[in-house]
Amino acid sequence: MGEIATSDRQITLFYSSRSKRAKQTLAYAKSEGWPIHEIDIIKNPPTGTQIAELADRLGMEVKDLVNQNHPAYTSKFEAHEFSSRDWIKMIRHNPEIMKQPIALRGNITILIETPTDILKI
Repeated sequence: MGEIATSDRQITLFYSSRSKRAKQTLAYAKSEGWPIHEIDIIKNPPTGTQIAELADRLGMEVKDLVNQNHPAYTSKFEAHEFSSRDWIKMIRHNPEIMKQPIALRGNITILIETPTDILKI
């Protein structure tokens, strides 16, 4: 069992309050009347274990959770291969570079590309 508790009766949403897509996704989910456990990664950065678990649940490597096109990434880092541990540290200290929103419900985990993707969960 991982560190992230999930339920079939509730959506857990990891998102950035600075993201327009995340705000729209949250609005869609709320309009459907679903109970939502909101985790704003800017105010409460995910732990290293949570980051690794999210990557695993999404079937990707930790480095794939990093938005290397985000201005916060391009202004601080150069394209480079890092270890998973290094990618986790980068996300922990710069949560805005993590791809999001990420929605979880029960055993389902999806990376939201468009706000309506939340309806798939």
